[in-house]
Amino acid sequence: MPRIAYVNGRYLPHAYAMVHVEDRGYQFADGVYEVCEVRHGLIVDLTRHLNRLDRSLGELRIAWPMARASLIHVIRETLRRNHVRNGMFYLQVTRGVARRDHVFPTDGTPSSIVVTAKSTDQAAIARKNADGIKAITVRDNRWDRVDIKSVGLLPNAMARQQAKEAGAQEAIYIDHNGMVKEGAATNVWIVDADGKLVTRPAEHGILRGITRTTLIDVAAKLGLPVEERFFSIEEMMASREVFITAATSICFPIVSIDGQAIANGHPGSLSQKIREAFFDIAEKTAI
Repeated sequence: MPRIAYVNGRYLPHAYAMVHVEDRGYQFADGVYEVCEVRHGLIVDLTRHLNRLDRSLGELRIAWPMARASLIHVIRETLRRNHVRNGMFYLQVTRGVARRDHVFPTDGTPSSIVVTAKSTDQAAIARKNADGIKAITVRDNRWDRVDIKSVGLLPNAMARQQAKEAGAQEAIYIDHNGMVKEGAATNVWIVDADGKLVTRPAEHGILRGITRTTLIDVAAKLGLPVEERFFSIEEMMASREVFITAATSICFPIVSIDGQAIANGHPGSLSQKIREAFFDIAEKTAI
């Protein structure tokens, strides 16, 4: 069954879904994106994802490509046309097509929008949850505004490649003070010596992950204490548990960092408890 993509007003076969050579997303990484999970035919945390999209667009002064209600219709239709029941959609908005120039194009230049959708391997996700994953640490070399979900992800891609070559699945950014920031495509959590869930405050230094935000709600429902504070690489390595959160993985336990086992080298119980409760508490929107 061929995949279908939505590109600037048209639903097209995936192989023929293209943008103009002078789209500013292609030439300047001048755009933003969102990735949202679909589970059992339900879109997870759609409202929060679209709210974050609105913030990212506002920070970069990019116009919405269409009304919010129209965008929700396009997302649903793209998911339906791709028969996605368990998977994700990817949404990208750029400043549009214009003659190549560093300054913004003239007022009225329409934003460009692409929406794609695909099913994911649920068995592979289950294996990662059961076995845990490995990570490495890298020094943060990204621009300062990582709170904007920009398509400018070259440092992230390089970090993920470095992780792959080291036999790991995620790279964790460390700031110049030796404090943990976030993963190349995830937020990072630890369970500290007192049993509290700890994650770095979501200021300009990290992305305010949607799954991260919902997980705080989940922890509150479960009566688990959460502390948003800075923590060092040394504290992370000595913690009871380390796990990462993202829309497409929810909550993956990390069992090894830089070749050193975390705790007993097996997934911890708190991350499993959170993962099992997550979908009961997250917002769910029918396709």
